[in-house]
Amino acid sequence: MKKTLHKVYNWSNSWTGTIVIVLFIIFFVAQAFRIPSGSMKDSLLIGDHLFAKKFAYGIPMPYIPFLEVPIIPWSKELKIVDGDTPKHGDIVIFRYPNNIKQHFVKRCVALPGDELFVEEKNLFIHFKEGDKWIKKNYKGYEIAIYNEKLWVKNPYMKEHPGIHHDPKIINNGRYPMQIFYVSPIKVAKNHYFMMGDNRDHSNDSRFWGSVPYENIEGTPWFIYFSIDKNYKIRWDRIGKTPTDLEKSPYIQKAIQERKKEDKEYYGLT
Repeated sequence: MKKTLHKVYNWSNSWTGTIVIVLFIIFFVAQAFRIPSGSMKDSLLIGDHLFAKKFAYGIPMPYIPFLEVPIIPWSKELKIVDGDTPKHGDIVIFRYPNNIKQHFVKRCVALPGDELFVEEKNLFIHFKEGDKWIKKNYKGYEIAIYNEKLWVKNPYMKEHPGIHHDPKIINNGRYPMQIFYVSPIKVAKNHYFMMGDNRDHSNDSRFWGSVPYENIEGTPWFIYFSIDKNYKIRWDRIGKTPTDLEKSPYIQKAIQERKKEDKEYYGLT
C-alpha cells in the first residue's frame, strides 16, 4: 500500500502529474472567472475574481483554457453529463447562446414552465406550480391578477438585496424598450430565463431569450481576489461566497459604493 501511495505521490509531483491534476480541476471541478461588467452589481462587482463550481449543474464539455476549444473538437455537445438544474434565484454562469465562446453571469429568475412579463421595469412571474402554491409561498409579496392568474411582483428583491433599478434610466425613447416592457412569455422546456441584478444595465434574456440547459456551466463558488477601479484590493470580499456577500455589512457597503460612483459619474449631489 505504501509503495503504491509513494508512486502516486511521485507521479503527482512530476510535471505530467501536475498538469493532469490541474487540468482535471479546471475541466471538472473549479475554474477561475473575472467579473468584467457591472450587470450583477451590487451582488457581484467589477474586479471580483471568483472560482466557479463547475459540477453544480452536471458536467459541461471541458474547453481548453483561453483558447475556448472543446477537448472533443468534433462534438457539438455542450454538456457531457446532466445533473441538477438551476433553482429560482440562483446565480448562474453560462455560455451566451449567441456566442458560446463568451461566458455570462446572471441570476436565474424563471424556470421551464414559468410565465413572466415586465411592466414599467417591474418583473412579474406566474410560477408553474400555480396560484395555490403562490399564495402559500409568497405571503407578504405584492401579487397582481392578470389573465385570471396570480403574478408575483419582483419576487427576488427581498431575498437578494443586490437587485436594483437605476432611477436615472427612464422611458424617454433613449433606452431599449425591453428594460421597461416585455410581453408575457412562457419559458420553454429545458430553458432558463436570466437577468442581471443591475437590472437597467444588463444584457440578458429580456433581449435575446432564455438559456438552454446545455449552455449552463456552473455557479459562482467563492471570490479569491477582488480589486476596484482604483486598484485597491477589497480584502473584505476575498473568501466570501455570493450568499455571504448578500448579508450585511458586505451588501450595504457595495450599495453605498455604487451610489457614490453614480453621484460622481452623473455629477449629482
